Amino acid sequence: MRRRFNNIVSVAYSALRMGLYKILNGSNFKSGIIERISPNVVLEFNKGSRVSLGKKIRIHSGSKLKVRPGARLIIGDNVKINYFCIIACQDSIKIGDGTEFGPSVYLYDHDHDYKAGLSSNSDEESFKKAPIIIGKNCWIGANTIILRGTKIGDNSVVGAGCVLKGNYPDGSVIVQKRITDLKCN
Repeated sequence: MRRRFNNIVSVAYSALRMGLYKILNGSNFKSGIIERISPNVVLEFNKGSRVSLGKKIRIHSGSKLKVRPGARLIIGDNVKINYFCIIACQDSIKIGDGTEFGPSVYLYDHDHDYKAGLSSNSDEESFKKAPIIIGKNCWIGANTIILRGTKIGDNSVVGAGCVLKGNYPDGSVIVQKRITDLKCN
């Protein structure tokens, strides 16, 4: 009973919240019928950012979506984003229809340009930016980090704990080697 009540509250809150974003951001913000965005999700869409949220998306508690001015975030239909995920967008991030994230998945389409340091004229840091594209019907395992310039093809599976940068074709199964046999002396 309590879970049903929480779901109803989340759906109502999501509708109200998305309506407010639409009013404040006009044509720079689009959303379909949202299935559920937890009230505990941080949505930070800066002025001048472009955001498109598909139909029936679900975003769980503790997640953060931050889209900076001039950046574009596109989330397709039926996308599920689990607990404590972070999507930090300064360039462009696109997530295809039917894709699901495990908990604590992080997407960063930018890196600090440590060689540039701070700009001599301001306190702003320099960033290297490149788009992230995640195809349709992908599964991204828990604790995965996806870095700038990454493209993951449709119907791909990413194992838990991966750190990804680069291009992965459709139907990829991506895992990273781990040390499996540690011996203590």
